[in-house]
Amino acid sequence: MKKALFIDRDGTILVEPKTDYQVDSFEKFAFLPKSISNLAKIYRELDYEFVMVTNQDGLGTDSYPEDTFWPYQNKMLEVLETEGVRFDDILIDRSFEHEGLETRKPGIGMMKRYLAGEYDLANSFVIGDRLTDVKLAQNLGAQAIFIGETAAEGAALSTTDWDAIYTFLKQQRTSRTASVRRSTSETDIQVDLNLDGSGKMNISTGLGFFDHMLEQVAKHGKLDLNIQVKGDLHIDEHHTIEDTGLALGEAFLQALGDKRGISRYGFFLLPMDEVLAQVALDFSGRPWAVWKADFKREKVGDMPTEMFFHFFKSFSDTAKANLNIKVEGDNEHHKIEAVFKGFARAIRMAVERNLQDNSIPSTKGTL
Repeated sequence: MKKALFIDRDGTILVEPKTDYQVDSFEKFAFLPKSISNLAKIYRELDYEFVMVTNQDGLGTDSYPEDTFWPYQNKMLEVLETEGVRFDDILIDRSFEHEGLETRKPGIGMMKRYLAGEYDLANSFVIGDRLTDVKLAQNLGAQAIFIGETAAEGAALSTTDWDAIYTFLKQQRTSRTASVRRSTSETDIQVDLNLDGSGKMNISTGLGFFDHMLEQVAKHGKLDLNIQVKGDLHIDEHHTIEDTGLALGEAFLQALGDKRGISRYGFFLLPMDEVLAQVALDFSGRPWAVWKADFKREKVGDMPTEMFFHFFKSFSDTAKANLNIKVEGDNEHHKIEAVFKGFARAIRMAVERNLQDNSIPSTKGTL
């Protein structure tokens, strides 16, 4: 499906005069800082149609004659076209606010064709400097980017910087999510992962301490993570822990795709009271696990300590990642919690994307 950017004009592309809000002379004609360069990058690099949607109060009346609008409108389009930016559609409402016409933003009377099913509106954006633009996005079922000094409720991004708009939109270029179902005679596991999440979690493995550790991965890795496990705990904990590691590693492998633009390497040194944990990670395409951790207790909570390494080894196998873990300290709970938190922060570093470099981080050209 197609995606679109519905872009306001005055206050968004052009500076809006604070006197009469009309760009009707060259003295009033100016682009917002960095709007041209970033519109060009968005147009060139990202897969959006460009649609201008603007209210021009009373255009064509004595208060705003046509000949005081079109020279500056055309000059704006000409300048943008020299940078390769072309609008697929230009929608101009000429009414006054008091008329209450459906065609005037935030009404969608001019935009009916975008509701016919061809467009992925949920992943399209309205960009504008007024709350009516945010409301327009809501009416369309799209998302809003608000240009203003204060945050606008309901906007996916509020900023005054076109660099930030470009960066935000580029982050949307691919969805780094995965959904993995692993079903055997021993376990039934569902894992849903979003690498670009905010730490949302819904985790239930049947093992309270294991849930607590996986919650650290979501929280400190800023991952949205759903893990639902039904395992043969009436036998023991082994299959539940092992298979969860396998399913989670497979989800990472899927979500990372061809690994273009990622940092690839992650490493973190994490203190927790008397404990120091060291975790290093490489999404190299080659599984390997090094484990330097000793535990004196048989269990921490309801989780066997012998299964800690087994979980990370299982993750390494299916994520096709190198994983090197070392921890020293006295308190067994602190030791393994520090490891999981360090693991989360190493993941966060390794999956981070460089928005200026979409290449595969390997001289081999593949990972």
